[in-house]
Amino acid sequence: MFIAPLSRDELKKIIGYRKLESAEFLVELEKIHLGYKIVIEAKGTVDDVEIFSFPRPERLLVNNWQSWGPTRVIDRNFELNFPKDLIEKFGFSASIMPEKYFSTLISDYFIASDNFVLGALSSKVGHPYFELDKEYVHVKLRYFGKTFNEWTKLESFVVLFINPDVGLPHYVDLVAKESGANYKRQNPVGWSSWYQYFLDFDYNKMLSDLNLSNGYGYEVFQIDDAWEKDIGDWEANDKFPELDVLASKIKEHGYIPGIWLAPFSVAETSKLYKEHPDWVVKDKDGKPVVAYENWNKKIYALDTTNPEAKEWLKNLFVNLKNAGFDYFKIDFLFAGAIQGERYDNVSPIEAYRTGMAVIRESVGDSFILGCGAPLLPSVGYVDGMRISADTAPYWDVNGPDIGYPNAYYALRNVITRSFMNNVLWWNDPDCLMLRRQETQLTDEQRKLYSYVSMMLDNMIIQSDNLSLDIDKELWKSVLNYKKNGRRIFKVEGILSGEYKITSCGLNGCDKLIIKDLKNVQFDVSFDKKRVSLIKSVEKREDGRTFNYYTEGSESEGLEGDAK
Repeated sequence: MFIAPLSRDELKKIIGYRKLESAEFLVELEKIHLGYKIVIEAKGTVDDVEIFSFPRPERLLVNNWQSWGPTRVIDRNFELNFPKDLIEKFGFSASIMPEKYFSTLISDYFIASDNFVLGALSSKVGHPYFELDKEYVHVKLRYFGKTFNEWTKLESFVVLFINPDVGLPHYVDLVAKESGANYKRQNPVGWSSWYQYFLDFDYNKMLSDLNLSNGYGYEVFQIDDAWEKDIGDWEANDKFPELDVLASKIKEHGYIPGIWLAPFSVAETSKLYKEHPDWVVKDKDGKPVVAYENWNKKIYALDTTNPEAKEWLKNLFVNLKNAGFDYFKIDFLFAGAIQGERYDNVSPIEAYRTGMAVIRESVGDSFILGCGAPLLPSVGYVDGMRISADTAPYWDVNGPDIGYPNAYYALRNVITRSFMNNVLWWNDPDCLMLRRQETQLTDEQRKLYSYVSMMLDNMIIQSDNLSLDIDKELWKSVLNYKKNGRRIFKVEGILSGEYKITSCGLNGCDKLIIKDLKNVQFDVSFDKKRVSLIKSVEKREDGRTFNYYTEGSESEGLEGDAK
C-alpha cells in the first residue's frame, strides 16, 4: 500500500482488509494526540510483511536495533559502507536480520523527519522496522514465519505530525505505556573496571582502586569482563577469589557490589557448550548458529526456551545474588534474539523476552543494566540501558560509525537517544574517563562528555585507575550537580546536529549549546544559585529511601559560565 505524501488524509488509505498468500490482515487507525495509532491484526503465517510505504524525505533520523548501534541523521545519498572484514565478526550484533542489513538500508523501531515521528510502540513478538531505498520508506513487520491460529493484534505504530524535538519525547511516552516500562527509581553513581583495565584486570587491582575510592561518592563498584573462566562458564578464574569474597570486600567499603556477564552468550571453547551442546540455538541442519565472534572465538547463543537451559540461567543469577551482588551489567544480550531453531517454536523476540523474564525474576529488585541489548524488547526488564557504542579513550571523527568503540560516536548517541531517559529506563551514556594519563581524550572532550551526561540526568559511572592523575575537580562538579536531584531537560536540534540542551533542577535551568560536536565547540552556562541545597539520603530498615534537602551556606557545584 503506497501513499504520497505521508499526511493525515493519505494515511487513511491504509485502512482495511488484506489477504496475502499465507495470512490475512486488518489495518485500522485510531486518532490520538498529534496524529494516529496504526492498529494491525493478523491471522495465518506471517514472515515479513509491509504495512505501507511513502516517499522518502530528504533527511531522516534512523535507529539501530540495539544498544551499540547508531541513531543518526542520514540524507538521500547515504550508503552503508560496512567493512567487509567485520561482517562475520559482528554477525547478529549489527542486526536481527543480517541477511538484509549488510545490503539494505534499515532503521529499527522508529524514524523521524522534519515534520513527523513514525515508530512502533512495542516489540514483544515481532520486529518492527523500516526499509529504505532511494525513493521510498517501507514500513514493515518481521515475524520470522510465526503462525497465528486466531486473529491476533500485532505490534502497533504511531505517526505523530510534529517536529521530532517535540515528537520523540511524546512518542517514547506512548512506548512506555504500551510496552510496560518498569525500572528502579535509583539512578546510580559508580565505578567500573572496563575502560581502564579491559581484560588486564585482577583482584589486586580491584583492591587498589577500592582503597583509593574513599571520597569519590560511589554507590556501586562494578567488576567487568576479566573475572570469568570463559564466556558461558561464569565462575571466578585464577586471578580472583571466590565471588562471595569479591562481593564481601566491595561491601566493606560501603558499595553495592556489581558484576558483568553475558548470560545469553556461549563460547565454542566453554565447558558449558561442551557439556550441553543442545542448549544453543541451531540452524536447520542442527549446527550451532554463530551469533558473533569475540575473544578470538565463535560465540553461540543460549536457547532460552530449553527447560534445562532456563533452569541453568535461573540458578546462575540466583547464585550471583546469593554471593552478594546486587547490580548486574548484562552484556551482548542481542545473542538471545538471533534467528534459528529452538526448543520451543517461538519468534526470536519471544525467546529473548523469555530469557529476560527469567533473569528479572531471579534477581528480584536488584539493578539490571542492559548492554548490547535490543531496545524495545528490553522495556520492562532493565533499570538502566546502554544507549551508545562503547566509549573509548579517544575521539575519532573519521572512524566507522558501526557501533565500534569511539567516544565521539558514543556521545552522539547519548544526545540522539536522550528522549528515552527516565521514561523507558535510566540511560547509560557509558563511563566517564577523567584520567589525564593513559588517554588520548583532551580536557575539552572530557568536559563535554561529562556535561552532557549530567545535564541529561544519565547514569554516572567512572572508569579510571584511581592512582593516576584524575580530574577530581570535574568529578566533584558532576557529583555536586547530582545533588540537585532529578532533572527536567529538553534537547533541540536532533536533525540539524547543532544541539541545545536545557536542563532544569533545584539549582535553576542550565544550558549547553553544542555548535560542532566533531570539533568539540560548545558553550555552557549554569544558572546562578538562589539557594544552596544539600541532599542527604536516609535508608530505613523497612527498605524505604528518603531524600532530604537542607539549605547550605557553602558554594557548591558549577556556577556562572564556562566554555
